[in-house]
Amino acid sequence: MGEWHIITSEYPPQAGGVSDYTRVVAEGLADAGDCVHVWCPALRAHESDAREFEAEAGACRTSAGEREATGERVVVVHRDFGGFAPSDLRRVGARLNERRAPRRLLVQYVPHGYGYRAMNLAFCLWLWRRARVEGDEVQLMVHEPFLDFAGAWRQRAAATVQRVMTTVLLNAASRVLVATPAWGELWRPFAFGSRVEFEWLPVPCSIPVISDAAESARVRARYGVAQPGHALVGHLGTYTRHIAQQLELVLPALLARHETASALLLGRGSVEACDRMLSAHTSLAGRIHAAGALPARELSTHLAACDLLVQPFTDGVSTRRTSVMAGLRHGLSIVTTRGRLTEPLWTESGAVELVAADDAEAMVRAVEELMTDDDARQRLAARGRALYRERFDAAAIIAALREGKRHHVRLAA
Repeated sequence: MGEWHIITSEYPPQAGGVSDYTRVVAEGLADAGDCVHVWCPALRAHESDAREFEAEAGACRTSAGEREATGERVVVVHRDFGGFAPSDLRRVGARLNERRAPRRLLVQYVPHGYGYRAMNLAFCLWLWRRARVEGDEVQLMVHEPFLDFAGAWRQRAAATVQRVMTTVLLNAASRVLVATPAWGELWRPFAFGSRVEFEWLPVPCSIPVISDAAESARVRARYGVAQPGHALVGHLGTYTRHIAQQLELVLPALLARHETASALLLGRGSVEACDRMLSAHTSLAGRIHAAGALPARELSTHLAACDLLVQPFTDGVSTRRTSVMAGLRHGLSIVTTRGRLTEPLWTESGAVELVAADDAEAMVRAVEELMTDDDARQRLAARGRALYRERFDAAAIIAALREGKRHHVRLAA
């Protein structure tokens, strides 16, 4: 039985993609027989009422035999990191030193997640010390690399510091996993000749598939597409400015051409995005809907109610896009965009319908074709589901973490 110490900037019930991903990994490792400690910040006041979302806490078992006898999943959550200040780092370091050495630290890295205005160099130096002085094995999972040199001087300053942080981390890490190969290419120059191997580990879907046809039918009726031939076009996301602007070009144009179609926006920010769209297109009232942020079970039945998803990204679809993973896992056909971060597998697999990132009209046409061709839509969904099972399923990700064998891809230097 192995022991993992996962360091993360957020963990359920704290909301966020890193939070959801970390829970999938922690529970997957525990289910595989490992003992897992999660080290994260404390819950804030508005999060403290949702502790039922936490993974089960408890003492680590001392033997695999005892685990097998009890059948318990063991994930111990330590909310000791505070604001990742130096005093917090010393406190967690002391607690880590109580565990058997050498310790394996799996760090969920997003530079903006660890406080200090996304410039917490002290945190990176702490990890370097854990590796070089304490003898710990530091593994990094890179969800986001660093800021671009753009915008105001504050962003440019943060971008500079984050590159220094990257150099420190690469000198600490024994293994670097990246959510998309592009992050490995961005980080490689900051290894400065060190023999660092980058491994591509896609992000799986964190939303379980709930098979409840009756509830999904009720969802369709609620949004006015209960009749045969009516279509419900969905989008799942957080409605950042560029994505929301693209949706505002695509969805009203699509619905204007197809009077029996409706749109359903899912995820945090969907209500605000829906309101903006309807204020500009009052004639579409009752045909563009928003469900907001939903618990996992409800989100699954809402996804299942959709006929297809439209997922535009300015930098293109990539294996870090959890919204696309959710659609693939739920067997939905997806129209999305190709861009600078799009990996070749999306074209090679034919698992999604790809259009240029800046071509809203092409996206409308692609959605129209799938809406009106049931066979094509089902074929696309089947290819997507097969790709997810083969490359993105959580079991494959856990196997890659534990064994470094199945479905992990080393990126060439």
